[in-house]
Amino acid sequence: MIALAAEHFPQEGRVQDALVQIREDTEAPEGCMVEIIDGVVTVAPPRGSTQNVIVCKLQRSLYSAMPDDWGAYQKLGLALPAGHGISVPHLVVAPEAALSANRHVTPASAAELVVEIASVASPVHARVQKPAGYACAGVPFYLLVDQWARGGPAVTLYGEPEGHTYRTLSAVKFGEPIHLPAPFGVTVDTALFPER
Repeated sequence: MIALAAEHFPQEGRVQDALVQIREDTEAPEGCMVEIIDGVVTVAPPRGSTQNVIVCKLQRSLYSAMPDDWGAYQKLGLALPAGHGISVPHLVVAPEAALSANRHVTPASAAELVVEIASVASPVHARVQKPAGYACAGVPFYLLVDQWARGGPAVTLYGEPEGHTYRTLSAVKFGEPIHLPAPFGVTVDTALFPER
């Protein structure tokens, strides 16, 4: 891992440009995700079949409720506010017009919903570090699918971002429905999610 100190760059734009360049220059095995979380370059293995099935089920539910000019994107790089880095969430819902045409990353502030599936290897990324960046960027909703939660697999919807934190809007165990409020207005059946 390579640690970067964001304070060495005097302007936020330069920080993001430097982080994008570092991410693009990082060699990783094919299929791996390169992210920069709180100044540390991380390389995650390709996503497993369980994670892909969960994302597929979520996409189906979301597409039934989203405006036609929005999309649900996998592997979309999001530029977080200075100091938080660049993440590649499992799923991002955003207006198509907000995607960066000439860049490998899109400002996180363009997202309406970000979905992360916690991994056993680095659950703190999905539970603490990434949501702090998404909240700071003003992403309205953050959905955490946590197969490794202490009380058993759970899904938590966060909203009302303020500073670096979200408020918990709803939390359910796998098997229970979770409702995503407007602009989605859809209930997701987590009974369709495979466990580990």
